[in-house]
Amino acid sequence: MMVEERQIIMLRRDTPALMVPSGAQIILHQGTEVTITQALGSSYTVNVFGNLARIDAKDADALGLKAKSPLEDLPSDASLEDKCMTMLKTVYDPEIPVNIVDLGLIYNCEVKEREDGTFYVWIDMTLTAPGCGMGPVIADDAKTRVLTIPEVSDVHVEIVFDPPWDQSMMSDAARLQLGML
Repeated sequence: MMVEERQIIMLRRDTPALMVPSGAQIILHQGTEVTITQALGSSYTVNVFGNLARIDAKDADALGLKAKSPLEDLPSDASLEDKCMTMLKTVYDPEIPVNIVDLGLIYNCEVKEREDGTFYVWIDMTLTAPGCGMGPVIADDAKTRVLTIPEVSDVHVEIVFDPPWDQSMMSDAARLQLGML
């Protein structure tokens, strides 16, 4: 099933979700009608009774959907750094339809090989606003997505505020998408 934004869907099972923007965990019950307002990356922002909630890709089946790994679209010889950035581009702030890479929130993504041949990834990222309630959720999404790369055994995401984020850090694609160009 292909997802369309603003499509009304009845949940097929009880589904964990996060309230937007607070990040509070809730359970949406089977049979609840939700409207998909954003389906970007590997999560879905839904309107439920006038409130926004975020449903993770691992629960896409509750919406009648199937999540696809973005790694499937990469060439077989893609570098680990490219794989990391591809996965980070699947992370979205539930309120902004631009991924965290194009928003300019990723300051550093360092890949180091371990003695056992697996890799450790250190990510420095920021938020568009220091008090963002979804900040820990977005950071956890970044970690979780990078951990889906088979060669990666550990990921650390550090939220930093130096330098402070501003709109000049966004890519041209992000500015265009947000109507700022």
